[in-house]
Amino acid sequence: MTLILRVVEPGFFTSVQDLGRPNAMASGVPPGGAMDRFAHAAANLLVGNDGSAATLECTITGPHLVAEHACLLAVTGADFDVRVNDRPIPMWTGVLLGEGDHLTVGAGGHGGRAYIAVAGGIAADRWLGSLSTNVMAARGGMHGRILIRGDAIESAGAPSGPAVSGRELQPHMRPDYWSRSLHSIPGPHWKRLGPDGRRHFFHSEFTVSRNADRMGFRLDGPQLEMSGDELLSFGLTAGAIQVPVRGQPILLMADHQTAGGYPVVATVISASMPVAAQLVPGAKVSFVEATIEDALRMRRQLQAALVSLRQ
Repeated sequence: MTLILRVVEPGFFTSVQDLGRPNAMASGVPPGGAMDRFAHAAANLLVGNDGSAATLECTITGPHLVAEHACLLAVTGADFDVRVNDRPIPMWTGVLLGEGDHLTVGAGGHGGRAYIAVAGGIAADRWLGSLSTNVMAARGGMHGRILIRGDAIESAGAPSGPAVSGRELQPHMRPDYWSRSLHSIPGPHWKRLGPDGRRHFFHSEFTVSRNADRMGFRLDGPQLEMSGDELLSFGLTAGAIQVPVRGQPILLMADHQTAGGYPVVATVISASMPVAAQLVPGAKVSFVEATIEDALRMRRQLQAALVSLRQ
Protein backbone atom coordinates (compact mmCIF):
# COMPACT_ATOMS: atom_id res chain seq x y z
CA MET A 1 0.00 0.00 0.00
CA THR A 2 1.16 3.53 -0.82
CA LEU A 3 0.24 6.75 0.96
CA ILE A 4 -1.40 8.89 -1.72
CA LEU A 5 -3.57 11.54 -0.07
CA ARG A 6 -3.80 13.32 3.25
CA VAL A 7 -6.93 14.99 4.58
CA VAL A 8 -6.53 18.72 5.20
CA GLU A 9 -10.26 19.26 5.79
CA PRO A 10 -12.73 16.35 5.72
CA GLY A 11 -15.86 18.01 4.37
CA PHE A 12 -19.31 17.61 5.90
CA PHE A 13 -19.69 13.81 5.82
CA THR A 14 -17.03 12.00 3.80
CA SER A 15 -16.76 8.23 4.13
CA VAL A 16 -15.17 5.24 2.42
CA GLN A 17 -17.71 3.22 0.43
CA ASP A 18 -17.73 0.32 -2.00
CA LEU A 19 -20.68 -1.81 -3.14
CA GLY A 20 -21.59 -2.83 0.39
CA ARG A 21 -22.23 -6.14 2.11
CA PRO A 22 -25.53 -7.55 0.73
CA ASN A 23 -24.48 -11.08 1.73
CA ALA A 24 -24.80 -10.08 5.40
CA MET A 25 -28.44 -8.99 5.16
CA ALA A 26 -29.65 -12.41 6.29
CA SER A 27 -27.92 -11.68 9.61
CA GLY A 28 -29.69 -8.32 9.96
CA VAL A 29 -26.77 -6.17 8.78
CA PRO A 30 -27.74 -3.28 6.43
CA PRO A 31 -26.21 -3.67 2.96
CA GLY A 32 -24.65 -0.19 2.95
CA GLY A 33 -22.28 0.83 0.17
CA ALA A 34 -22.34 3.82 -2.14
CA MET A 35 -25.64 5.71 -2.26
CA ASP A 36 -25.12 6.57 -5.96
CA ARG A 37 -23.72 3.31 -7.30
CA PHE A 38 -23.53 4.55 -10.87
CA ALA A 39 -21.34 7.53 -9.97
CA HIS A 40 -19.24 5.30 -7.71
CA ALA A 41 -18.65 2.71 -10.45
CA ALA A 42 -17.99 5.35 -13.13
CA ALA A 43 -15.37 7.09 -10.97
CA ASN A 44 -13.56 3.80 -10.54
CA LEU A 45 -13.67 2.89 -14.21
CA LEU A 46 -12.37 6.32 -15.24
CA VAL A 47 -9.14 5.65 -13.31
CA GLY A 48 -8.74 2.02 -14.37
CA ASN A 49 -10.20 0.32 -11.30
CA ASP A 50 -12.79 -2.38 -11.09
CA GLY A 51 -16.19 -0.78 -10.46
CA SER A 52 -16.34 -2.34 -7.00
CA ALA A 53 -13.18 -0.69 -5.60
CA ALA A 54 -13.59 1.64 -2.63
CA THR A 55 -14.09 5.37 -3.20
CA LEU A 56 -14.68 8.42 -1.01
CA GLU A 57 -18.35 9.39 -0.83
CA CYS A 58 -18.77 13.14 -0.23
CA THR A 59 -22.02 14.56 1.13
CA ILE A 60 -23.07 18.20 0.66
CA THR A 61 -19.44 19.41 0.75
CA GLY A 62 -16.37 17.37 -0.04
CA PRO A 63 -12.87 17.29 1.43
CA HIS A 64 -9.69 19.25 0.91
CA LEU A 65 -6.94 16.72 0.14
CA VAL A 66 -3.24 17.05 -0.57
CA ALA A 67 -1.40 14.54 -2.76
CA GLU A 68 1.45 12.84 -0.92
CA HIS A 69 2.28 10.89 -4.06
CA ALA A 70 1.45 11.39 -7.75
CA CYS A 71 -1.89 9.74 -8.53
CA LEU A 72 -4.73 9.56 -11.03
CA LEU A 73 -8.18 10.34 -9.71
CA ALA A 74 -11.69 11.17 -10.88
CA VAL A 75 -14.62 12.93 -9.22
CA THR A 76 -18.17 12.03 -10.29
CA GLY A 77 -21.70 12.57 -9.03
CA ALA A 78 -23.61 15.79 -8.54
CA ASP A 79 -22.55 19.27 -9.59
CA PHE A 80 -19.74 20.02 -7.12
CA ASP A 81 -17.07 22.72 -7.33
CA VAL A 82 -13.93 20.63 -7.93
CA ARG A 83 -10.54 22.34 -8.04
CA VAL A 84 -6.86 21.43 -8.17
CA ASN A 85 -4.60 24.13 -6.73
CA ASP A 86 -7.65 26.43 -6.82
CA ARG A 87 -8.20 25.92 -10.57
CA PRO A 88 -11.48 24.31 -11.68
CA ILE A 89 -11.21 20.83 -13.17
CA PRO A 90 -13.92 18.84 -14.95
CA MET A 91 -15.90 16.16 -13.20
CA TRP A 92 -16.41 12.71 -14.72
CA THR A 93 -12.84 12.88 -16.07
CA GLY A 94 -9.58 11.21 -15.06
CA VAL A 95 -7.13 13.85 -13.75
CA LEU A 96 -3.47 13.38 -12.81
CA LEU A 97 -2.31 14.94 -9.53
CA GLY A 98 1.35 15.56 -8.83
CA GLU A 99 2.94 15.33 -5.42
CA GLY A 100 1.92 18.36 -3.35
CA ASP A 101 -1.15 19.21 -5.43
CA HIS A 102 -4.29 20.22 -3.52
CA LEU A 103 -7.72 18.87 -4.43
CA THR A 104 -10.81 20.62 -3.06
CA VAL A 105 -14.37 19.42 -3.56
CA GLY A 106 -16.70 22.24 -2.58
CA ALA A 107 -20.45 22.44 -2.46
CA GLY A 108 -22.10 22.65 -5.83
CA GLY A 109 -25.30 24.15 -7.05
CA HIS A 110 -27.22 20.92 -7.49
CA GLY A 111 -27.30 17.51 -5.83
CA GLY A 112 -25.84 16.18 -2.62
CA ARG A 113 -23.17 13.52 -3.28
CA ALA A 114 -19.89 13.15 -5.15
CA TYR A 115 -17.40 10.29 -5.40
CA ILE A 116 -13.61 10.42 -5.49
CA ALA A 117 -11.82 7.40 -6.97
CA VAL A 118 -8.06 6.92 -7.04
CA ALA A 119 -6.21 4.56 -9.38
CA GLY A 120 -5.56 1.39 -7.42
CA GLY A 121 -8.55 1.89 -5.13
CA ILE A 122 -8.62 3.10 -1.54
CA ALA A 123 -7.34 0.88 1.27
CA ALA A 124 -9.61 0.62 4.31
CA ASP A 125 -10.80 -1.67 7.09
CA ARG A 126 -12.72 -4.68 5.81
CA TRP A 127 -15.78 -5.88 7.72
CA LEU A 128 -18.05 -8.74 6.61
CA GLY A 129 -16.46 -8.73 3.17
CA SER A 130 -16.77 -4.99 2.46
CA LEU A 131 -14.70 -1.83 2.93
CA SER A 132 -17.84 0.31 3.26
CA THR A 133 -18.19 2.45 6.37
CA ASN A 134 -21.01 1.53 8.73
CA VAL A 135 -21.01 4.46 11.14
CA MET A 136 -23.70 2.99 13.43
CA ALA A 137 -21.67 -0.18 13.96
CA ALA A 138 -18.34 1.70 13.84
CA ARG A 139 -16.96 -0.87 11.40
CA GLY A 140 -15.37 -0.77 7.96
CA GLY A 141 -13.87 2.14 6.06
CA MET A 142 -11.65 4.53 7.98
CA HIS A 143 -11.89 2.79 11.37
CA GLY A 144 -15.68 2.81 11.23
CA ARG A 145 -16.06 6.59 11.04
CA ILE A 146 -16.20 9.47 8.62
CA LEU A 147 -12.95 11.19 7.60
CA ILE A 148 -11.29 13.61 9.99
CA ARG A 149 -8.50 16.14 9.58
CA GLY A 150 -5.09 14.49 9.24
CA ASP A 151 -6.31 11.10 7.99
CA ALA A 152 -3.88 9.33 5.64
CA ILE A 153 -5.43 7.68 2.58
CA GLU A 154 -3.53 4.79 1.04
CA SER A 155 -4.01 3.03 -2.29
CA ALA A 156 -5.09 -0.61 -2.14
CA GLY A 157 -2.85 -1.69 -5.02
CA ALA A 158 -2.48 -1.36 -8.77
CA PRO A 159 -5.47 -0.54 -11.00
CA SER A 160 -7.02 -3.50 -12.81
CA GLY A 161 -7.08 -1.59 -16.11
CA PRO A 162 -5.03 1.11 -17.82
CA ALA A 163 -4.78 4.31 -15.75
CA VAL A 164 -5.01 7.04 -18.38
CA SER A 165 -5.71 10.70 -17.61
CA GLY A 166 -8.27 12.57 -19.69
CA ARG A 167 -10.82 9.77 -20.02
CA GLU A 168 -14.33 11.18 -19.73
CA LEU A 169 -17.88 9.95 -19.51
CA GLN A 170 -19.86 12.14 -21.89
CA PRO A 171 -22.74 14.14 -20.37
CA HIS A 172 -25.45 12.35 -22.37
CA MET A 173 -24.39 9.04 -20.80
CA ARG A 174 -24.71 10.26 -17.20
CA PRO A 175 -27.88 10.10 -15.09
CA ASP A 176 -30.20 13.07 -15.37
CA TYR A 177 -29.40 14.56 -11.98
CA TRP A 178 -31.50 17.63 -12.75
CA SER A 179 -34.60 15.47 -12.80
CA ARG A 180 -36.68 15.26 -9.67
CA SER A 181 -38.92 12.47 -10.96
CA LEU A 182 -38.28 8.95 -9.70
CA HIS A 183 -39.61 6.12 -11.85
CA SER A 184 -41.33 3.62 -9.59
CA ILE A 185 -43.21 0.33 -9.83
CA PRO A 186 -46.29 -0.27 -7.65
CA GLY A 187 -45.30 -2.49 -4.74
CA PRO A 188 -46.81 -5.45 -2.91
CA HIS A 189 -49.12 -3.28 -0.80
CA TRP A 190 -50.19 -0.82 -3.49
CA LYS A 191 -53.83 -1.84 -3.15
CA ARG A 192 -53.82 -0.82 0.51
CA LEU A 193 -53.88 2.76 -0.76
CA GLY A 194 -57.34 4.09 -1.40
CA PRO A 195 -58.23 5.87 -4.68
CA ASP A 196 -57.18 9.25 -3.29
CA GLY A 197 -53.90 7.84 -2.02
CA ARG A 198 -53.07 6.25 -5.38
CA ARG A 199 -53.83 9.51 -7.18
CA HIS A 200 -51.76 11.56 -4.73
CA PHE A 201 -48.79 9.21 -4.90
CA PHE A 202 -48.25 9.49 -8.66
CA HIS A 203 -49.63 13.00 -9.18
CA SER A 204 -48.31 15.00 -6.22
CA GLU A 205 -45.03 16.57 -5.23
CA PHE A 206 -43.23 15.58 -2.06
CA THR A 207 -40.45 17.34 -0.14
CA VAL A 208 -37.45 15.59 1.41
CA SER A 209 -37.70 16.36 5.12
CA ARG A 210 -34.85 17.16 7.48
CA ASN A 211 -35.14 13.57 8.66
CA ALA A 212 -33.03 12.22 5.80
CA ASP A 213 -29.81 10.21 5.97
CA ARG A 214 -28.16 7.15 4.48
CA MET A 215 -30.87 4.93 5.96
CA GLY A 216 -33.73 6.68 4.21
CA PHE A 217 -35.62 9.88 3.44
CA ARG A 218 -38.87 10.83 5.13
CA LEU A 219 -41.02 12.73 2.65
CA ASP A 220 -43.45 15.53 3.46
CA GLY A 221 -46.53 15.89 1.30
CA PRO A 222 -50.09 14.66 1.02
CA GLN A 223 -51.05 12.12 3.68
CA LEU A 224 -51.45 8.64 2.20
CA GLU A 225 -54.18 6.77 4.01
CA MET A 226 -53.67 3.02 4.26
CA SER A 227 -56.10 0.17 4.90
CA GLY A 228 -55.68 -3.44 5.97
CA ASP A 229 -54.44 -5.36 8.98
CA GLU A 230 -51.04 -4.97 10.60
CA LEU A 231 -48.29 -6.76 8.70
CA LEU A 232 -45.65 -9.17 9.90
CA SER A 233 -42.10 -7.96 9.23
CA PHE A 234 -40.71 -8.86 5.81
CA GLY A 235 -37.48 -8.31 3.86
CA LEU A 236 -36.72 -4.87 2.43
CA THR A 237 -34.56 -3.41 -0.31
CA ALA A 238 -33.14 0.00 -1.20
CA GLY A 239 -35.72 1.97 -3.19
CA ALA A 240 -38.69 0.55 -1.31
CA ILE A 241 -41.23 3.21 -0.31
CA GLN A 242 -42.83 2.47 3.04
CA VAL A 243 -45.90 4.22 4.40
CA PRO A 244 -46.23 4.23 8.21
CA VAL A 245 -49.42 4.91 10.13
CA ARG A 246 -49.14 8.71 9.83
CA GLY A 247 -49.22 8.42 6.04
CA GLN A 248 -45.92 10.15 5.20
CA PRO A 249 -43.81 7.93 2.93
CA ILE A 250 -40.23 6.85 3.63
CA LEU A 251 -37.82 6.12 0.75
CA LEU A 252 -35.27 3.52 1.87
CA MET A 253 -31.64 4.09 0.90
CA ALA A 254 -28.30 2.26 1.18
CA ASP A 255 -28.17 1.75 4.97
CA HIS A 256 -31.82 0.68 5.23
CA GLN A 257 -32.99 -1.82 7.83
CA THR A 258 -33.16 -5.37 6.49
CA ALA A 259 -36.75 -6.04 7.55
CA GLY A 260 -39.81 -4.06 8.60
CA GLY A 261 -43.58 -4.14 8.86
CA TYR A 262 -44.72 -0.88 7.27
CA PRO A 263 -46.55 -1.42 3.95
CA VAL A 264 -44.46 -0.97 0.81
CA VAL A 265 -46.60 0.80 -1.76
CA ALA A 266 -43.95 1.15 -4.50
CA THR A 267 -40.28 0.63 -5.30
CA VAL A 268 -38.03 3.11 -7.10
CA ILE A 269 -36.38 1.34 -10.04
CA SER A 270 -32.61 0.87 -9.98
CA ALA A 271 -32.05 3.33 -12.85
CA SER A 272 -33.66 6.12 -10.79
CA MET A 273 -31.70 5.40 -7.61
CA PRO A 274 -28.71 7.55 -8.69
CA VAL A 275 -31.10 10.51 -8.90
CA ALA A 276 -32.65 9.58 -5.55
CA ALA A 277 -29.18 9.43 -3.99
CA GLN A 278 -28.61 13.10 -4.86
CA LEU A 279 -31.67 14.36 -2.98
CA VAL A 280 -31.06 16.62 0.01
CA PRO A 281 -33.43 18.02 2.65
CA GLY A 282 -35.78 20.54 1.08
CA ALA A 283 -35.57 18.99 -2.41
CA LYS A 284 -38.81 18.42 -4.28
CA VAL A 285 -39.52 14.98 -5.72
CA SER A 286 -42.33 13.20 -7.51
CA PHE A 287 -42.96 9.60 -8.53
CA VAL A 288 -43.65 8.44 -12.09
CA GLU A 289 -45.25 5.05 -12.64
CA ALA A 290 -43.04 2.64 -14.59
CA THR A 291 -43.36 -0.91 -15.86
CA ILE A 292 -40.89 -3.77 -15.53
CA GLU A 293 -40.04 -3.22 -19.21
CA ASP A 294 -39.31 0.46 -18.53
CA ALA A 295 -37.07 -0.49 -15.61
CA LEU A 296 -35.08 -3.02 -17.65
CA ARG A 297 -34.66 -0.63 -20.59
CA MET A 298 -33.44 2.23 -18.38
CA ARG A 299 -31.07 -0.06 -16.50
CA ARG A 300 -29.57 -1.29 -19.78
CA GLN A 301 -28.87 2.31 -20.78
CA LEU A 302 -26.88 2.98 -17.60
CA GLN A 303 -25.07 -0.34 -17.89
CA ALA A 304 -24.08 0.53 -21.48
CA ALA A 305 -22.53 3.76 -20.24
CA LEU A 306 -20.37 1.86 -17.76
CA VAL A 307 -19.44 -0.74 -20.39
CA SER A 308 -18.17 2.07 -22.61
CA LEU A 309 -15.64 2.96 -19.90
CA ARG A 310 -14.32 -0.60 -19.84
CA GLN A 311 -13.47 -0.55 -23.52
